[in-house]
Amino acid sequence: QVQLVESGGGLVQAGGSLRLSCEATGTVFSINKMSWYRQAPGKQRELVAYIANDGGTDYEESVKGRFTISMDNAKNTVYLQMNSLKPEDTAVYYCNALLANTIQVERQYDYWGQGTQVTVSS
Repeated sequence: QVQLVESGGGLVQAGGSLRLSCEATGTVFSINKMSWYRQAPGKQRELVAYIANDGGTDYEESVKGRFTISMDNAKNTVYLQMNSLKPEDTAVYYCNALLANTIQVERQYDYWGQGTQVTVSS
């Protein structure tokens, strides 16, 4: 059974920094991609950033230059370093992983974390 365990959210003043972590626990054979999404009150969930197994990354336009996604393959953990935070970054942040949990690595499944609250005060 695979679980995504998130940590690192909290309350920070505008201009501050936070680092989110998400570890894929359980039986993980390979990870295709890991991503961070966020959902603000009254808004749809949106993709913030992703990192593929080849190291390729992409970011939502409003976070480019401020957020950095990285992955520790040995720990099956993805990080989101968030700098120069703004009040509009306030949201629940969710980790997502597309991974194989059996030796048949062509069978990839989607998993979600429980979400971690990030609040940026002005």
